[in-house]
Amino acid sequence: MGRQTTPAKPAKVLLTIEEAAAMLSLGRTFTYDLVMRNQIMSVKVGRKRRIPAFALQAFVAQCVANLEEGA
Repeated sequence: MGRQTTPAKPAKVLLTIEEAAAMLSLGRTFTYDLVMRNQIMSVKVGRKRRIPAFALQAFVAQCVANLEEGA
């Protein structure tokens, strides 16, 4: 008999500040500051703040673009 595989977990669409910070290898407080300064897009869901997963890629792309402009 073949091995059964477990279905893969779907990728998260909305991340907590802590999850986003871990993905960016940044601290929680610094990531929260970036969110509050609108450098990383976020949404409010009820009383909680969440970061769309694609917003991390956009933030990194903007950081790279800023580096290239200064070169």
